Amino acid sequence: MPSVTTHASRQLGTAGPKVFPLALGCMGMSGMYGPANDDESISTIHMALDSGVTLLDTGDFYGVGQNELLLARALKMRRNQALLSVKFGALRAPNGAWLSYDARPVAVKNFLAHSLTRLGVDHIDIYRPARLDPQVPIEDTIGAIADMVTAGYVCAIGLSEVGVETIHRAHAVHPICDLQIEYSLISRGPERKIFPVLSQLGIGITAYGVLSRGLLSGSKPAAQGDVRAHMPRFMGENLAHNASLVAALNALAEEKRIRPAQLAIAWALAKCESVVPVIGARTRTQLEESLAALDVRLTPTEIAELENAVPASSVAGSRYAEAQMEHLDSER
Repeated sequence: MPSVTTHASRQLGTAGPKVFPLALGCMGMSGMYGPANDDESISTIHMALDSGVTLLDTGDFYGVGQNELLLARALKMRRNQALLSVKFGALRAPNGAWLSYDARPVAVKNFLAHSLTRLGVDHIDIYRPARLDPQVPIEDTIGAIADMVTAGYVCAIGLSEVGVETIHRAHAVHPICDLQIEYSLISRGPERKIFPVLSQLGIGITAYGVLSRGLLSGSKPAAQGDVRAHMPRFMGENLAHNASLVAALNALAEEKRIRPAQLAIAWALAKCESVVPVIGARTRTQLEESLAALDVRLTPTEIAELENAVPASSVAGSRYAEAQMEHLDSER
């Protein structure tokens, strides 16, 4: 059994908890990147807890509820070791199709009730809308979650993929713990406008996609049901072009005698103490590799060299398909 590491915790904003510097993202354990093995997923979650990881990230729509049920199995008798971050709002059909989004106050409380039941817990540590619902003022959505904080069903409120105006409006209703947003060597858009506002307001950052969904580690869509097959950066000429960025990252990682994934994660950790990378490890092997990034130290010179070798401006393809990008409040 891995021993608990002694890496310093990171504070999720002024309104959130202290957490291990890496979080475990559980989405991939419910089929988003192709078939997953439940036993291996549970073993990976247990290994994360044994290694000191505290924050587990899920969504009530991952696997149409299956991901929360999986976490319930993994956390049986171990709930006190984990902080649960749950996203809500996406509507899905019985066949898994994506239908729409709903962040009305009545829907917030309904989604929460079902998450508490599936997870088998009496509260959610961080609860957040997965996206901005353009039909519902963010004040109404956050106000409904704030009611659930008062009632004891939620401890802290987070946001996901929203822009500066929405962040200000939400934070004015109730203190926001953290913003979950994609951030990596080749997805650095939040640095320009969003991160300065988060710093000003005392809001933390849970960064997903630190490996750009495996692109930076050389992973390619292969299995049936892998959503990356439809993402621009993994398609046709874009993938061929992006291979040069991956090669540059590989070369620098070889110089430091570490894995490319470890270098990419270490970069995110070194950029800002407010950043907690959400690692989407589906196996114990992947998790072990990611955890080793905590032992990588980068100097300012090395960070600059890495950013020059793998410039975000050179990546081919957007991080989501065009239709999805148009609905991202964080891109406005």
